[in-house]
Amino acid sequence: METPKVYESEYRFCLILWEYGQINSTELVKICDERLGWKKATTYTVIKRLSERGVLKSENAIVTPLVTKDEVQTAEIDELVDKTFSGSVPAFMAAFARSKKLSAKQIDEIRQIIDSYEE
Repeated sequence: METPKVYESEYRFCLILWEYGQINSTELVKICDERLGWKKATTYTVIKRLSERGVLKSENAIVTPLVTKDEVQTAEIDELVDKTFSGSVPAFMAAFARSKKLSAKQIDEIRQIIDSYEE
């Protein structure tokens, strides 16, 4: 199953949902007001939209994520690499490395990730 698209404002909402895992919709409305400045109607609209796309479920006033943060992040990176770098991970990594000053620790962590795929 393909991970549904989550847009930027929805992602900020999902960060809250992932933090709580499962939450009463009334409590979620309060948190979205505090953290995102959203009105009740906005929160319920986003819940409905994400529910229709299979990102979450809302039953009996309980909102539960159906996709993980890792799944959404992976789908976003896949889309970026496909769209911007013609699917080339090495081209993506080269552009990323040119734009960021990587510490020795970060370079070592990246090496370890690559090495883990070779085993």
